[in-house]
Amino acid sequence: MTDTPRYGFDTLQIHAGSRPDPATGARQTPIYQTTAYVFRDAEHAAALFNLQEVGFIYSRLTNPTVAVLQERMATLEGGAGAVCCSSGHAAQIMALFPLMGPGRNIVVSTRLYGGSVTQFSNTIHRFGWRATFVDFDDMDAVKAAIDEDTRAIFCESIANPGGYVTDLDAAAKVAAEAGLPLIVDNTSATPYLCRPIEHGATLVVHSMTKFLTGNGTVTGGCVVDAGTFDWSASDKFPSLSAPEPAYHGLKFHETFGPLAFTFHGIAVGLRDLGMTLNPQAAHYTLMGIETLSLRMRKHVENAEKIAAWLEGHEAVAAVTYAGLPSSPWHDRVARICPKGAGGLFTVTLKGGYDACVRLVDGLELFSHVANLGDTRSLIIHSASTTHRQLTPEQQKAAGAAPDVVRISIGIEDADDLIRDLDQALTKAHRAAA
Repeated sequence: MTDTPRYGFDTLQIHAGSRPDPATGARQTPIYQTTAYVFRDAEHAAALFNLQEVGFIYSRLTNPTVAVLQERMATLEGGAGAVCCSSGHAAQIMALFPLMGPGRNIVVSTRLYGGSVTQFSNTIHRFGWRATFVDFDDMDAVKAAIDEDTRAIFCESIANPGGYVTDLDAAAKVAAEAGLPLIVDNTSATPYLCRPIEHGATLVVHSMTKFLTGNGTVTGGCVVDAGTFDWSASDKFPSLSAPEPAYHGLKFHETFGPLAFTFHGIAVGLRDLGMTLNPQAAHYTLMGIETLSLRMRKHVENAEKIAAWLEGHEAVAAVTYAGLPSSPWHDRVARICPKGAGGLFTVTLKGGYDACVRLVDGLELFSHVANLGDTRSLIIHSASTTHRQLTPEQQKAAGAAPDVVRISIGIEDADDLIRDLDQALTKAHRAAA
């Protein structure tokens, strides 16, 4: 169904990649809980291992349940192919792996999930990679940060935690002028609210753990390739353009064209990094995606109502939700996220850190967890948890200062959530007075 654009999103989120099981007729995608697959004969096995034939070899590389999810994700994002893996963090490394090398760097937004900031600030140094952090509201600064060793530009469509909306069109223009791929983390928006490839993104990464699965049960990640980047236009990406020794000199871009990145992600990335998504997790995610549009519409409806209410509360100093007319990023919503600004934002409290703690501890319906994108409404104090490893300057730049709480609005009754917030905010404000 990838090549059938006549189908709408609501149809594709249910049917893309999925077909009745040929052996049993099962309509729901089965969980293929198997490690390995029987080859027809020795010639068949050799052809699979030599990338001359597509099929199933070993579940570290390919699995029928995961394959359905990969096709569905590629279809919903409008990409050529996708590789699923064990988590969102794994997806980020998978996205960078074919592009980078010792001494190379990426230019990244300052407004990122705290774990991503830590991954790019510290962990990737062990590979000999480095990241330059730039405010993506200043595209001249993004251009200035690019040098001969830059291999990618990275940002989030709707940034975690503050709900900041990135000007993807402007970022894509800078990337294209530099001959670099633009990588967009679309976790907070999902392809229902934002399709980064339509704005010029080369690769789209997801933590499928969040809104895509939507029920807080499994972790998973995904890299979707637009299939439009010319990996052979320069010598910057030898993993994709130059002969691959492990496959007897095969050149991925020359051989697989628009699917070069996807094939490399499976044949080299999953083979050697082993960041495999298990089939049961893929099954849960597929079931979650079937209701994605329904849930996202409710997330947005609730978030718009609750953010507007919070903005007028006496205990609140500021709300960052881009769906509010007062947001400095409000004008981008119609262009980048035409169906709404998502369900994620931050709230700054007048009582500072102590008020944040009292709010978190005083809520009854909201769950205090280190997750987002659940059907349940969630809250966390980012500076002391998800962004704890960051410096105070990094926390502020990321929108996670000590006087800020992150809220992920669920799909409950909005009035019930407002009542819960009201009672907890009122108590926190009185205690701070």
